[in-house]
Order: sequence, then C-alpha cells, then structure tokens
Amino acid sequence: MSTVLFASTDAGTLGGGVRRVVHTVAQGLAERGHDVHVVDLEPVIPIGRPQYTQHVIKPGPTRWARRRTAALLASLEPGYAVMTSPDAVTRMKDLLGRHKGIGQYPGSYAHARAGRHFATVRAHYGTLDQAVFLSPDDAWQFAEHALLPNTWDIPNPLASWPHEVSPLDRPRVLAVGRLTGVKRFDRLISAFGRTARGDWELHLVGDGPDAGRLMVHAVTEGVADRVRFRGRIPAGEMAAEYRAASLVALSSDHEGLPPVLAEAASHGLPAVAFDVSGGVRCLIRNGETGLLAPPGDVPALAAALGALMADTRQRRRLGSAAREHARRFRLPRVVDRWEELFTHLRR
Repeated sequence: MSTVLFASTDAGTLGGGVRRVVHTVAQGLAERGHDVHVVDLEPVIPIGRPQYTQHVIKPGPTRWARRRTAALLASLEPGYAVMTSPDAVTRMKDLLGRHKGIGQYPGSYAHARAGRHFATVRAHYGTLDQAVFLSPDDAWQFAEHALLPNTWDIPNPLASWPHEVSPLDRPRVLAVGRLTGVKRFDRLISAFGRTARGDWELHLVGDGPDAGRLMVHAVTEGVADRVRFRGRIPAGEMAAEYRAASLVALSSDHEGLPPVLAEAASHGLPAVAFDVSGGVRCLIRNGETGLLAPPGDVPALAAALGALMADTRQRRRLGSAAREHARRFRLPRVVDRWEELFTHLRR
C-alpha cells in the first residue's frame, strides 16, 4: 500500500464541493489500506468516520506554512503528493522531497483558458510526475495547448449510490448551485419562461448574492409563480429532491465535472445543460443520457427543456441510460483509477 497526501491549500480556488471530493477520495483510498493524509486550510467534517488523517495548516505567514508543510512531508514514508489546485502546485512543488508530485486541476480547460490558471498549469504542471484532469477531453486539450507530456484523467466520484430512483412523473425541473453570476440561473429562468407549460415548476436549490436579482428576473419573465427558490438544502436531504424531480438543468458559463449532474443521473434523472466543458460532455451524452445546448444559447436550452418536459417516454429512456452511465463515477471505480495512476508512476 502507498502513502498518499492530498493538499488543498487554496481557499480562493477550492469551494466546498471540491473539498468534499478530496475527502471522499481520501476515504476511499484509506478504506483500501493506503496511508492517506489531507492537508487543508480549515477542518472539513466528512460524512461517516474518516480513516485518513487531517492536517490543518491555517493561512498565515508564508514561511511558517511552508515549514509546517515541509515537515509533514518529511515525516511520511515516500509516496504521492497530490496538489489539488494551481495554487497548491506553486506553493508545494519544491517541497516534495522523496514524494512523487501529482498536480490536479479541479476545473475545465475552457475555464483555465479564460483566466489566469492556464499560464500556471502550462508553466508548472509539466515538471511534475503527473498532471491529472477531470475528463479525457480536458486532458487532451491541456496536452495539446499547454504542451504537457504527462496528462492523466480521473473524474470526481459519487459519494454514494442510491437504491431508489425518480419515477420521472412529477412536473418539476431541478437546478442546484450557488446563486451567483457564473451559474447563469437568469438564463435558465428565461429558458424555462419560454417553454413553461401546464403545472411545471423550476426549483432552484442554493443560496447566494444573486437571489434577489433572480427573483426579480422571474417576475420579468412571467414565471414568478412557477420558480421556487428553495435555499440551501443539507447534502443528506438531496436524495429526496432528486427523486421528486423529473429532470435536472445546468446553465453555467463554465464547469469542471459538476457533481449535480452525476448525482442526478444516479437517481435516474436526464439532464439538460450548456455544452461548456469536457466534464459536462463526460457526464451527458447528447441524445443518450440528456440534451446539450450550445453555450449561452437560451432558445436552444429552452427547446431542450421543452422536449423533455413534453415527453415522459423520452425522459425515462434518457434517465435509465443516465443511471447506467453514472456507474462509472461510483467511488470504487474512481479509486481504481487512482490506484492505476500509482502503479503507472511506480514503473
């Protein structure tokens, strides 16, 4: 078995969802017998009893944090140090010592290219033992355009596998995420407004600074009585939300490999989304497990929503295929992929 350390040291890049993924993978590897450690800026309360070790290095003077991190790495048996963001790579790559360095990127190629991360990935990830991305498409694009010779792809895992699925007979579209600009729920509300029929409702689960603006937008679009702002719902209660919906929608400007699509698929829900990343395409096979619309194309998103809202048989066909496809994201399959990477690096 191997020593594995995951370093989540970027509060700005890593949101709660990405941190939960790190701790889920850590638990999966620990259950296989690996000696797993997670370095984070703040304590994370995992689901269940953790079999790995958490180390909290709170933000402080850079030299102090580096000394703490270097001391921890030196105290561990040689293994694998997984740096889970560009910031973690730049902070830690010269502290690795006897450990193999793995740089993970939690977003999509398109997102990196649109901001400052692409330059960091291009400058630093190629010097590591391996660079890991969320989908084969993202790995290929980084290899081609960032000239990385060491790419690998591993998706985010599902934390659990539900035994009950949605009957897909309730007139409800579900969307989940922070009510912030990048999620573009305004576009989803507009698309829903174009196609709303009968007693269909759009349920938005999440909170954020754009809640008031989105409520006004729902009034402007004439669907205020059909858009339900549900606020934050605890993760342990989300299974009931998926079972109560008949399809899930995603309208973001950019995404990595969005957990909501995998979770919805595991409950037998088809999805409608903007085609904004390799991760989205990895989760939604257009016409097979859901429907994709060109990025930002509200009429196309409305047409896709309308097609599934109007056709129960099609929802059930796509939903059944989505659940079968989602099996590849179950935690044991993802842990297998990590172990394949470790075997590859030992050769």
